[in-house]
Amino acid sequence: MSTLAAMIAADYGTIGEILRIRARENPARPAVVMETGEAVTYAQFDALADRVAAALQRDGVQPGEAVAVCALSSIPYAALFLGALRAGVAVAPIAPSSTPEAIAGMVADCGARLFFLDAGVAQAQKPAPVPVRQIALDGSSAGEAFDAWLAPEGAAPAPVEIGPKHPFNIIYSSGTTGTPKGIVQSHGMRWKHIFVGDTIGYGHAPVSLLSTPLYSNTTLVCFFPTLAGGGTVVLMKKFDVVRYLELAQQHRVTHTMLVPVQYRRLMEHPDFDRYDLSSTRMKFCTSAPFSAELKGQVLQRWRGGLVEYFGMTEGGGTCILMAHEHPDKLHTVGRPAPGHDIRLIDEDGVQVGPGVVGEIVGRSASMMNGYHGRADKTAEATWISPEGWTFIRTGDVGRFDEDGFLTLMDRKKDMIISGGFNIYPSDLEAVLATHPVVEAAVVGVPSDAWGETPVAFVAARGQADPEAIRTFVNDKVGKTQRLAEVRFVDALPRSHIGKVLKRELRETWQKSPTP
Repeated sequence: MSTLAAMIAADYGTIGEILRIRARENPARPAVVMETGEAVTYAQFDALADRVAAALQRDGVQPGEAVAVCALSSIPYAALFLGALRAGVAVAPIAPSSTPEAIAGMVADCGARLFFLDAGVAQAQKPAPVPVRQIALDGSSAGEAFDAWLAPEGAAPAPVEIGPKHPFNIIYSSGTTGTPKGIVQSHGMRWKHIFVGDTIGYGHAPVSLLSTPLYSNTTLVCFFPTLAGGGTVVLMKKFDVVRYLELAQQHRVTHTMLVPVQYRRLMEHPDFDRYDLSSTRMKFCTSAPFSAELKGQVLQRWRGGLVEYFGMTEGGGTCILMAHEHPDKLHTVGRPAPGHDIRLIDEDGVQVGPGVVGEIVGRSASMMNGYHGRADKTAEATWISPEGWTFIRTGDVGRFDEDGFLTLMDRKKDMIISGGFNIYPSDLEAVLATHPVVEAAVVGVPSDAWGETPVAFVAARGQADPEAIRTFVNDKVGKTQRLAEVRFVDALPRSHIGKVLKRELRETWQKSPTP
């Protein structure tokens, strides 16, 4: 039995081992390709990961410890990630868009003694420099040069025993509602991601185009399965519609991961249909609400399947919608993945049945170890079932239909209670999405008469009148759901993976409330 077959039979292996196997099988195949054309083969990538692992061991970084990285996607970034894993060292990838203070806080929280960065991050962090050894992935003056820091060519790390519970990475929550929490994912959890991916269409040697960043779990759930399958990852530093389409055509891309706002921008581009995307086998989406109308457009105009994931970085339960197989269920996020137990609970933590709205909780073999150093927050994020099993609370609200498909309503904290009635912003946003000239988000704001009332923030495309839009919506919804106001904004504030930052919209309203 081959090493890989043995790992599959044992239901556990490591990414570092798989990379070595793929390098022996097909050393000349491109492993990682940048949009600029810079590329490394599997043999080169494997050797580079070894040099990273050996350098970490030389510097005394122990298995179970972490290194922090904050930079745009690059081949050195990818090699650092794989090399650290091979040394048993967890990776804490941090978003460069974070404030200098937040970056310093996350580096301190994960206990990293080495901080890998690029010139852009070094410039932005000047108000709050990170007081640990800094290494510049791009060879800039941000720190020691990465190439000089690496162990010599041909170096190999000492073998490290890595178990399923060993920390793989520490991904920090956005921190939009407080201090970012470090989500500790294990090697066992990532292993499950790889082989769930294999069952829904990666297959052997895919070519995956990724324009979301390497510090996002959205990217990693496609990045690692591609490499595990002996495929090629094409990385973009930043998303651009035309450049994305050019790369997809040039590299004969078979797979891609995009967030909903990127799908929308692609569908809206006037030249989309002129590009040859016939090589596409499967497209993936996660991280933000994906409208049924937009899914329908993608299915109609872009060859290949479309798979939507609903889940959390923390793990627990994942739903999968095979949109190409269930065109009548595009308004849902699919059914629980095999082996995933997803339930709904009410405000008192009591399980509710089909058709009843409740908070979504999930349990599976793919769950975080916990929040790094935050046992209290880990406990808050869990629900114990009557059978004594631990579930992870999502904070999302939804309901199951009679076929077992989950319809996502909203974040629990975003639900509006107006005059004693529950209003789900997603219902109003679905109506707004049918208006030809708007992109919108709905939030609840304080109301003397009702406690809370819904307000729509609209980024208009072309000519539009706020009162006409409000009438358009209110004519189509129930009396208790009616919009109190429509406000125009230049653009909706979004996170690095396209989620609308509703907290910022509420703050905008609070600075200038309705008289």
